[in-house]
Amino acid sequence: MHAEGYAPSNYLVDGGFTKNDDIEWAHAKAIKLWCPPGQTRHGTDPYAPKRDDGIGVADWRERMKGGDGKAFYRLRAEHECINAHAAAWAAPANPARQDQGRIHLLWFAIAHNMMRFLALHAKAQVAA
Repeated sequence: MHAEGYAPSNYLVDGGFTKNDDIEWAHAKAIKLWCPPGQTRHGTDPYAPKRDDGIGVADWRERMKGGDGKAFYRLRAEHECINAHAAAWAAPANPARQDQGRIHLLWFAIAHNMMRFLALHAKAQVAA
């Protein structure tokens, strides 16, 4: 994306990989991260402001606490589906089966993209 001159201002991120330092870095670059907070060890509210939160983390907690944050993060499920299916076809150690796995993944990706295209096209027809 950056090579094409496009710098996204919103990133949909897996919650398991987000750290407060990353959120602060992104905030300083005017980038919004959309990811759920991790589970707390003591069962406290993960959206509640913490004493040592920076401006970026406080903004992120508030954004993700609201309905918009949760709805936006649900969009991740649309993309996670293809990743989950691809992981099920992970190439085994046998080189002969690796080629077969790649072919299956290619056909799966083509079929998935066609189904998404048709679904979006049908939705656009209904809206028009």
